[in-house]
Amino acid sequence: MTGAENEDDIPLGERKTVTDFCYLLDKSKQLFNGLRDLPQYGHKQWQSYFGRTFDVYTKLWKFQQQHRQVLDTRYGLKRWQIGEVASKIGQLYYHYYLRTSETSYLNEAFSFYSAIRQRSYYFQVNKEDRPELVVKKLRYYARYIVVCLLLNKMDLVKVLVKELSEEIEDYTQRFNTEDQLEWNLVLQEVAAFVEADPVVVLNDNSSVVVNSNRLQEGSVPPLEQGMVVGQLVLADALIIGNCNNQVKFSELTIDMFRMLQALEREPVNLATQTSKQGALEPNEKPAKRENPHKYLLYKPTFSQLYTFLSASFKELPANSALLVYLSATGVFPTGHSDYEGPYDFGGVLTNTNRDVVNGETVQKRNQAQKEMHCLHPGDLFPFTRKPLFVIVDSTNSKSYKHFTNLFGQPLVCLLSPTVYPKSVQDQCQRGSLFTLFLYSPLLAFSSVCGLSSVHRGLWERAQEFLHKVYHDIGQMITRSRTIDQAFLQFFGDEFLRLLLIRFVFCSAALRLHKLFREAQSFPESYPELPKQDTVESSLLQKHILELATMLDVQSLFWDDSLEAY
Repeated sequence: MTGAENEDDIPLGERKTVTDFCYLLDKSKQLFNGLRDLPQYGHKQWQSYFGRTFDVYTKLWKFQQQHRQVLDTRYGLKRWQIGEVASKIGQLYYHYYLRTSETSYLNEAFSFYSAIRQRSYYFQVNKEDRPELVVKKLRYYARYIVVCLLLNKMDLVKVLVKELSEEIEDYTQRFNTEDQLEWNLVLQEVAAFVEADPVVVLNDNSSVVVNSNRLQEGSVPPLEQGMVVGQLVLADALIIGNCNNQVKFSELTIDMFRMLQALEREPVNLATQTSKQGALEPNEKPAKRENPHKYLLYKPTFSQLYTFLSASFKELPANSALLVYLSATGVFPTGHSDYEGPYDFGGVLTNTNRDVVNGETVQKRNQAQKEMHCLHPGDLFPFTRKPLFVIVDSTNSKSYKHFTNLFGQPLVCLLSPTVYPKSVQDQCQRGSLFTLFLYSPLLAFSSVCGLSSVHRGLWERAQEFLHKVYHDIGQMITRSRTIDQAFLQFFGDEFLRLLLIRFVFCSAALRLHKLFREAQSFPESYPELPKQDTVESSLLQKHILELATMLDVQSLFWDDSLEAY
């Protein structure tokens, strides 16, 4: 209540309105703060809590709309307070997207964040002498940018970054703050993230075309009539990023960001209507899950990674597959043992930062012992009791060649090259070439050919040509008489089919490229693919040379490829 008035002078109905609003506001904050305590893994535990939180925010949002005048005069409701409620709703939708992997909730988050900016809810904040309010505004901008990045709204991202930069400058000039460096780092990270794609597609007027690389209708070669493949569905995916010095923003490395999009369908309706605000209905589930459920783990410790793996494994439905994507620094074995088992080849690094005992970081152990902060191939063996699809992008990916299929379930590992030519190594901070091939083969192909831009018309022709190449690769895989059945078991799922096809394309393209001379520069797989039927197929080599000719880079490839070896 505003202090100038005697409470008795306020009509009872209006006093009740203010009391009800305060109750809803407190309840919403309480529930929102409780979200932090929910387990990050498992599907069941958190859903009802999210439902209750959405219910309270729906009531609060509608209540402030219906009683705005009373709340303005009797409560002194500020526009930034409305903005804060809208921002929390945007966060709710974003976190619901992270937990369900359904992109429609990203659109809802965008809708609320967009309204905050259009209606200038935070405009007055800069006039108040309260740095904590300005920080709320800056955090809102950072969250809005993350959602725009995930929806590929790059033009808007650039506008928001400029606005955020101005806000940070104003904030640091007005208040003698200690967090100036942190906010400047946020700006640097998002700028590097936006510039990470090595090749840009240009319109005739030289403006940049933004392409989405999510799964689109008709982008996966269909299965041929009567083709016998497995009925497995990709239900869960762990996307793990622990690469040193890779471009990142908001606990998402560029490799994680790309793999995340490679495992999602294009949202049907990207143009969200802001008129839908207030209708917070996450319980309206799609008839069937559009996307596999994903866990995003940025620099996890070994125990965190194992906890999430176990939860995912436990809840995997029947006839489903689990995908584990590891983008991480390689860990190499220190000694040489007489017996070489699944823990003797090293693996990939997990986070060591939290390895603290009694306040002191544990010293390096005896070199003869195994690296404890390493995910070895053997660590995944227990999870091969169910269908498992592994992608390893690391300098020691080859350690995962030494897998053993102990339980006879479908098991495939796609492994990145471990050595790249120098010109390619220079680009690694902007994301791995191998993951780039799995995300957008044409982007990767153009990049490895040294192109920095491609005109839109040529890009679209090349994409159309690639679509035919994918069709042929699909036939090579399914018609091969010597291929391991594990590949065919996974081929029925559209996401896994596309990843397998892109993997074969990547392997064939690098084998023909003149810069890639060493065996370690080619991707490998467990089980091995029959090379003559797939990555060294003369038909596929012909296609790659045609694509190179189309992009005018044929001189970079061996024409009569066999003489190159």
